[in-house]
Amino acid sequence: MTSLKEGLVVATVHEGSIAEEMEIECGDRILAIDGQEIKDIIDFQYLTAEDEFIMLVEKANGELWEIDIERSYGEVLGLEVEAISTQGLKLCKNNCVFCFVAQMPKGMRGSLYDKDDDYRLSLTQGSFITLSNLAEDEFERILKFHLSPLYISVHAWDAEARVRLMKNPKAGDLSKQLAQLAEAEIQIHSQIVLVPGYNDGDVLEHTVKELGGLHPAVQSIAVVPVGLTKYRENLPGLRPFTPQESQDILTKGEAWQREYRQATGRSLVYFSDEFYALAGWDFPSIDSYDDFSQLENGVGMASKFRHEFNQFLQRLPQIVPERKVHLITGVSATPFFAHLIDQLATIQGLAIELHTITNEFFGLTVTVAGLLTAQDIANQVGNIKGEIFLIPEVMLKADEDIFLDDLSVEWLSQALQGTPLVVKNQGKAFLEAVTGLSLEGEEIE
Repeated sequence: MTSLKEGLVVATVHEGSIAEEMEIECGDRILAIDGQEIKDIIDFQYLTAEDEFIMLVEKANGELWEIDIERSYGEVLGLEVEAISTQGLKLCKNNCVFCFVAQMPKGMRGSLYDKDDDYRLSLTQGSFITLSNLAEDEFERILKFHLSPLYISVHAWDAEARVRLMKNPKAGDLSKQLAQLAEAEIQIHSQIVLVPGYNDGDVLEHTVKELGGLHPAVQSIAVVPVGLTKYRENLPGLRPFTPQESQDILTKGEAWQREYRQATGRSLVYFSDEFYALAGWDFPSIDSYDDFSQLENGVGMASKFRHEFNQFLQRLPQIVPERKVHLITGVSATPFFAHLIDQLATIQGLAIELHTITNEFFGLTVTVAGLLTAQDIANQVGNIKGEIFLIPEVMLKADEDIFLDDLSVEWLSQALQGTPLVVKNQGKAFLEAVTGLSLEGEEIE
């Protein structure tokens, strides 16, 4: 029998699952599987992958249960745990010049101030890590158990440029680390947060070239512009990209995409929607994004949304029951949604008012919808007296109807005196919310 540690606390037990049948409950602690201590989510997932195993559970009253688990092919255990490990999150030790957490004011959701750099979150949730804070045994564990895919913040291939960006001497070890991961055939999705004067120009071109050379291990290279808030006291002086600079970057980027598509069958390097908005360019076709591997990073969202919108637009009737809808978005997305609303203008009975919210909370240089707060929306929309308003899901915490300023959708509803609808970032969901109709068919994956 293993020596008892804290274990992982059960957060959710799914109805009708094996876990429920075995009377596992929220608050129970999973201590061991087949005699091996459970120290983190990797242990848990790896050791419960078998069809038969013995789980040691500590109940709320202190009782220890040894539970024999047997399951059929494809049958899931049906539980989720609270924490990534018994020791909590592995936190970031970098001091990046562009760190968004360092640019946030007080009074926001507490979890937003956690600077995580945990490879286990990268594996299980797609969070980006830098590799600069990994202990040697952790890196060996990644290689040994072939933990894949990993999402890695590269920023710059050149060691000097990366150290300058991240203010951590260990940041210069990246090229060696990536080579080892590629040799182990671990799939990598990389991102480059682009900062004027730090890692653009020749540094960017070199970074993209070196990452492309690691294909097929490197499956995607996302390039996103630096995000700057008004809360930058005592931080390095940075500036956003100009429209002309954004156009120049995209022009080079399209040339790289053509080369990679010819060589690999994939565009491989992708640019965030924000870059196209900054440049004033139309968004590319969905074919440019291959499998949308970095959708959650704001890469390809607009193109996918537009494609789904056009798919389902033709299924709408020309007359709908009288309906007034207020669409709330940020500065960057306003031209995009204004065009979509124009396409709906011929539908009788439907009235849509577009509200462009400027970001007073973070500063006017922040223009994406996902960083809007309930306070700014309430102050700028005003009283809409019972009418419907649409809240893009991207504005809210993943598992709660809470904005970045820790205010709820219910609070905003009371402030506006309106009826909120939280809408997924999908063309079909948008049309259904706007019209109040149910549309048949599936959106693209």
